[in-house]
Order: sequence, then C-alpha cells, then structure tokens
Amino acid sequence: MQMDRCGSIVRLTSSLTVALIITLAQGFAMAGGRPLTIDDLLAVKGVADPQISPDGDSVVYVVSELDRATDKTNSSLWLVPAAGGEPRQLTTSPGTNNQPRWSPDGKTIAFVSGRGGSSQVWLLPVADGGEARQLTKLPIDVSGPIWSPKGDRIAFTAEVFPGLSPEQTAAKDKEKGEAKSKVRTYDRLMIRHWNAWDEGKRSHLFVADAATGVARDLTPKLEVNTPPGPFGGSEGYAWSPDGKELAFTAEPLKDGAWSTNSDIWVIPADGGEPKNVTASNPGADAQPAYSPDGLWLSFVSQARAGFEADLWVLKAWKRDGSETLDVSSYLDRSVQSYAWRNATSIAAVIDSQGTEPVVVFRLREPAESRDRMTGRPVTGGVSNSLSIGPEATRMAFIHHAANVPAEVYLFEEGKPKASALTSHNAALVSQLDLPAAESFTFEGADRDKVQGWLIRPPGFDPKKNYPVVFLIHGGPQGAWHDEWHGRWNYQSFAAPGYVVVAINPRGSTGFGQRFTDQISRDWTGKVYEDLMKGLDHALEHYPFLDRTKVAAAGGSYGGFMVNWICGHTDRFKALISHAGVFDLVSMYGTTEELWFPEWEYGGFPWDRAEHYRERSPSTYARNFRTPTLVIHGALDFRVPDAQGLGMFTCLQRLGVPSRYVWFPDEGHWIAKPQNRIVWWREVHDWLAHYLK
Repeated sequence: MQMDRCGSIVRLTSSLTVALIITLAQGFAMAGGRPLTIDDLLAVKGVADPQISPDGDSVVYVVSELDRATDKTNSSLWLVPAAGGEPRQLTTSPGTNNQPRWSPDGKTIAFVSGRGGSSQVWLLPVADGGEARQLTKLPIDVSGPIWSPKGDRIAFTAEVFPGLSPEQTAAKDKEKGEAKSKVRTYDRLMIRHWNAWDEGKRSHLFVADAATGVARDLTPKLEVNTPPGPFGGSEGYAWSPDGKELAFTAEPLKDGAWSTNSDIWVIPADGGEPKNVTASNPGADAQPAYSPDGLWLSFVSQARAGFEADLWVLKAWKRDGSETLDVSSYLDRSVQSYAWRNATSIAAVIDSQGTEPVVVFRLREPAESRDRMTGRPVTGGVSNSLSIGPEATRMAFIHHAANVPAEVYLFEEGKPKASALTSHNAALVSQLDLPAAESFTFEGADRDKVQGWLIRPPGFDPKKNYPVVFLIHGGPQGAWHDEWHGRWNYQSFAAPGYVVVAINPRGSTGFGQRFTDQISRDWTGKVYEDLMKGLDHALEHYPFLDRTKVAAAGGSYGGFMVNWICGHTDRFKALISHAGVFDLVSMYGTTEELWFPEWEYGGFPWDRAEHYRERSPSTYARNFRTPTLVIHGALDFRVPDAQGLGMFTCLQRLGVPSRYVWFPDEGHWIAKPQNRIVWWREVHDWLAHYLK
C-alpha cells in the first residue's frame, strides 16, 4: 500500500549493455521552444502495453488520447513493424480498446473493448484486416485476456459475488441499484479501499473457449481477489507452457486489512482445487510466470510480513518442488516487472537510483561473476512493459524520461542501441522547451550519500535568479524518477519560471533496502534532515536559485511532510499539501490498509500513543505560520479528507493565510481532466502569489 502506493549489471549481453547506457535519448526535446501548458499536458498521448508478435516482425500497442469535447479518454490499438516504419491504427471505435494480446499463431489479437456497452474480449484478425468480433458476452465487465499456448482458450478476470454466476451477479447488481435504501452493512474489514466501497464482489479467474466464448469461473467460491485489487492486471496470472495449468496471485483468505500477504496458487486449466505454492512465505508474492521449458514458475516476493515496501526479490520455484532459486536479492534493488527471455535468463526492470533500467538475470549466475554495480552510473529514464520476441532476439518496451513522454522502443540483439519505434508525441514535444532532469548528490543524515533532481525552467538564463519549487514525494517508500509523470509533472511545475528541486531522502526506493527501511518508525527524523540538507545543497551549489523565494509541495506522505514543515520551520514562502496526513491517531481509525500504520508507526495507537502524538503535524499546529494551500479528494480512502480539513481548520483558526480545495469526485489522485485543470490552476496561482 503505497500511500500515494543500475546501469550495466548482472552480466548483460554486451549489445544490451551498450543499448541501455546510451539512455535511449532519441527524440528528447531541445531547448528553444515554449513552456508546457496544462493543455499540452492533457494533449500528451499515452503510449503503453507493447506486445511483440510471435514471429517478432510486428508490435501492437495502445495509444490513449483525451477527447476534449467529451472530456473522456479514447484508447485504440496500433501496429508498427519491428523493423521500423509508419504505425497504423487498428481500431477506431471510441472508448476503451486496450490490453492487446497475440494468439500463438500470430493471426489474431485479443483485446478488451467497451464498444458493445460493457467491457468484453474481442478478437481482431490481423492478416486479412477483417473486422473485430466479440468473443465473450457476459453480463459483467471482463479484463486482462491472455491466450493459452495452443490458442484454443483465453483466460481473463471478472468481478462476481463469490458463489454466484456472472448472470446472478448482474441480477444482484441490478437489485441493489434499484433498492430505495442504499444502506451498507459490514461484519469485517476492509469496508472500502483506495476510492471505492466494498460491494462484496471479488475478481475471479475465468477461462473461455477461443471459438465460442463460453466461459467458466475457475475459482467460483474464492472469497478474495485474483489478482489483488485494485491495481492488478494480467501480470497476476499465467498459463503453463503445456496449457494444462494456470498460476495466479491471490490475497490472504483472512485478515486482509492488516496483512500484506499474497500468494501464488496453481489450478488445473479445466478447473479443480487450487494449490498454494508460496504458503511458507508470510510476505507478498506476485507476478507468476512459467519458464519457456515449463520447469520453473517464477514470481517476485517480499519476505517480511506487514511491510509493503520490502525488497521485491525475483525467485524461481522448480515445479517438482525440489528447489527455489533467489535470482536477484544480491543486487539490493527491487524488481518492478520482468519477462522470461529463454529457459535460463530473465529480462527485468529494476528500481535503481531514480531510474528504472532493464537488466538481465541468469538463473544460475556464479556469485563471483555478478556485477554489484558499486559506484556505476545508471541509465536515464524509466522503462517498463517488457515484451520478448522469438529466440529473445528482440525486446519491445516503453521508455520515457522527465523531458520526453512515453513511446515504444525496441532493442534488437546485435545492434548497438535501442531505437524508438513510435513518435506519437513528437509533433507536440518539438514545440516545447522541456529541460532534462539533472541528478546531483549531497551528504545527508549520518553523512550518507543522498540523490536529488534539478529541473531548470524553460528559457533558462544562467544570469537570472529563479524561485524554487521544492517537491516531496509520497509513499513514503517511493522515489522521484527521471520520468514523464502524468500528474506531478516536473515540466508543469517549472513552466512558469521556477527551478524544481526534488530530493530522494531516507525511505526512497532504489537506493538499497537499508536506505528504504530507515524511514519506518521515523517519519520526521533523518528524512527531514535529508530534505533540508538537500535543499541547502541546491541553494549553495546553483547560484541561479533565489533562496528568498522557495515553496514546498507534496502529496500523500509528501503532504504529511509539508504539514510537518509548517509546524517546524518558516524558511518557505508558501506550502502546498495534497492528500496529506495531519493527525496520525485519527488516520489509523479511518484508513483502510491497517498494516501500513502498524508497521510505519511501530504498533497500535493505544500502545504507541507517544510515538503517534510526537510525529503528528497536528501536535505542532500552534507553530503554523506559512501560507498553505490544502488539497483533498472526498473519495480518498487512503488518507481520508478529514485529514485535509483538519489541517485547513487549524490554519484558519490561527489566522494563517490558507485555502482549501476539495474535489467531491476524486480520490487520492486527481485524475479527471477538468479537475486536473483546476488543480494546476490553483497550484500555479498559489505559487505565483508568493514567489513572483
């Protein structure tokens, strides 16, 4: 539950090493354009989910684009030759068209579309350019189709009431919708999660006939979600190479509100009793995948129960039960996602020092040959969504950085570098001045090395002085990456003429697990020291920063730290607190995932009252002096909106200049286009009032 939620290593093949060190900088914006506007940010096309065809010659992917007339997002499928060339649009129906997956013979693409009034699996013939046909016709929405190895079946997920069929689920939904009383009753936690109330339905794994669409719930009585909600997708389940079995991720069967445990289960593809293969691990297990030869079942795993930010280790379990290999823990970097290249090696994305590079692990790599990347530079930007071609000679993935939105990239064995296959945002980016993120390091608490980013404003003139916007990330176990962020976008903060400084202090991920661990039970100690020393370092080493005009902004844990700052220093001209925790005791009683405060604060508030009180911004409200903008969403069940209201109430009662912006239809993040426009307008107006 994040409150918000490397370089050449592991003996990369030489050509892949070269490809990644180059940092995939093709198409990066050059200085000389205009500043980014909110309209530009909303106009950026989302490029995602590339999938290489079985013959390796084509890549299908998804492009999402906001329709300003309807204020809705349309997603469509596109196809591009792996050798390069002009992409072509495969679907034109408005609304949702996403999650494409190739059939094993490469003739058909399964995808999810909402064109029939609900989200169902559709099949699109590729070779003859025919029309898509609807495969599943369930009375409930479905998602995440994946083909069986023989192409005769498709697995997907759908939400049902445990023990009820899709038809019975739809009937019960209709009955509840028509009921005059909307009362909810609960006998156990969680009663709500992120931004939605628990309606009693659970995500189940289905298998459909690829010809008829007739579907079967493989886990009809399962009382929990597979994959765990609300962010799990098709990476949460997989077919065995012989098509006889599926592996899936599921939550714990009890104590879900205060347990981080999730397990990998296997079940016969024809139905039957599921078997838990990771029952011995009290922490979380996720992302199951079979090796191409079927000998291994891999997954990512966390060892410590109750801690959501433990190191994600890639493991491989031999299906005969004889051994389990620890593939990645020596690296001390969490594996974000991965894909098998062949029977002995795995390509993976890791979180490393503010970037997310692609690396290659080998199952039985000798310890002495492993590169522990001590002191090595890292590749720039963020990569994700790996898709491996035949014989592992090609790999498609998404890549983006602080100054360039996401596009599809392709690495080909034997070539010196990866290349961009798409350029959907090139025309827009060419008009803009989007400075790159510059990494710097400094000495933080305990004289530890701490990293941060600096982003100059468009039209930068080294002879001028610029106000500073100091960003604090959420999590708290998160990180500022060299990435194109759809919400907390560096360029949008810098556009009015500010220098952005973003520090990865104690608790940040990607700098070793010890560094991440050091924020737990200490939200206000070393991390605060890191942040202040990082800001001091930037002000001292960059002469163009105006130390008299500095504002701080943060969301979630970042909002907590802004609230803490408000009671502990007056060095800032203005503050912006989004979805920030104000009072730890009331937060415990109203949040949903209880393992989070129990781990982070060291226990229950009735047992750790002094700790909760001493680290609550509410305790220091008498010291509030700095003008503060407070932002919150009514549907934020992670950090309920009473936290923001409490902060604003105290500011008002103390006579501190303040403003409360409350979104009745948003959760922890501000996602709706019109609301995003309002969010940025409020943020920019507040900064301009105090920094200009």
